[in-house]
Amino acid sequence: MDRVDVLVVGAGVIGLAIAREFAMAGKEVVILEAQSSHGTGTSARNSGVIHAGIYYPTGSLKAQWCVRGRHLLYEYLVSHHISHRRTEKLIVAGGAESSRLEQIYATGHANGVTDLRMISGQEARGLEPGLVCDIAIHSPSTGIVDVHELMNALLGDAESHGAMLAVDSGFEAAMYANGRWESQILGQRVASDVLVNAAGLDAAAVAKRISGFPSEHIPRMFFAKGNYARLNGRSPFSRLIYPVPVPGGLGTHLTLDLGGQAQFGPDVEWLPTPDSEQSNRGLHRVFDYAVTESRLKHFESDVRTWWPGLPDGALSPGYAGIRPKLAGPGEPAADFLLQGPQEHGLPGLVNLFGFESPGLTSCLAIAQAVRATV
Repeated sequence: MDRVDVLVVGAGVIGLAIAREFAMAGKEVVILEAQSSHGTGTSARNSGVIHAGIYYPTGSLKAQWCVRGRHLLYEYLVSHHISHRRTEKLIVAGGAESSRLEQIYATGHANGVTDLRMISGQEARGLEPGLVCDIAIHSPSTGIVDVHELMNALLGDAESHGAMLAVDSGFEAAMYANGRWESQILGQRVASDVLVNAAGLDAAAVAKRISGFPSEHIPRMFFAKGNYARLNGRSPFSRLIYPVPVPGGLGTHLTLDLGGQAQFGPDVEWLPTPDSEQSNRGLHRVFDYAVTESRLKHFESDVRTWWPGLPDGALSPGYAGIRPKLAGPGEPAADFLLQGPQEHGLPGLVNLFGFESPGLTSCLAIAQAVRATV
């Protein structure tokens, strides 16, 4: 039986950051990835936004790790020469939503995002002439990053410190025996002192394959598809533009890639709960990532509330991602759920449930927290 110090299940941006953290601390690490390459799931299907930490309830893990993670991430991007840009962001509102924007501003400051400015609609239009709004929040520390470059760098750091990535290697089962975790992978057994479940969409399914894990500690999962619409032609905006948040997401906002291409989204499309057979197959094989033309009308109506000059027919279907959530339709947004031995009683086991946005921004802070847990 092979033996390592740490086995990380899932090679998305968070799993890679965790593997790097342990490897750089001198641990022997193996990263398991069920797909044929690292970072092809949720990590590859998002806006690539570096969030400031504005929206999340003060004191929540999302707020703490986003603010800390943003500082760590910018330092990492500079030191590793990873493509990124501080684009800045405007969160805009009409008169009826001004009070909500003031609450967001207060929450951001309470979270430690101290560079925010509340500005008038006139000042916002001075920055972005195409906008129509009565009031806005200016966030200078919001940015964008090339997510694939980031993941490649994290993996490179981990591998340079001895970690190994095993692709096409689904996690089958695990049990705690003889003071260590014994995991089954492709008919082989691997022993480890630490087992980290960073499987993203499949985190609950992985937890169910851990012998002796208390079922009451496996949360009910919800899944929201986020569709994106691509703007045909050049964007008139140089900053990211967000409306006030909507239930389940941050509203239909405009983001940019590093080449200046603009896209709108993600929207929130709640998906049926997968059955046990689908979960066992792996949810990346079950969900449909196609974006239909029929959704473009909703994008157009949402965007025109703050950009009435959006030309007819200017949008085309983009890409989509799936977000693992711990709260369903109509429920208040849930925090990250990090479970270590203190929560479930099993030594050396860490589960990460519901790690959606701002997981990308927070990845280095999350990795530090996971290592501190065990």
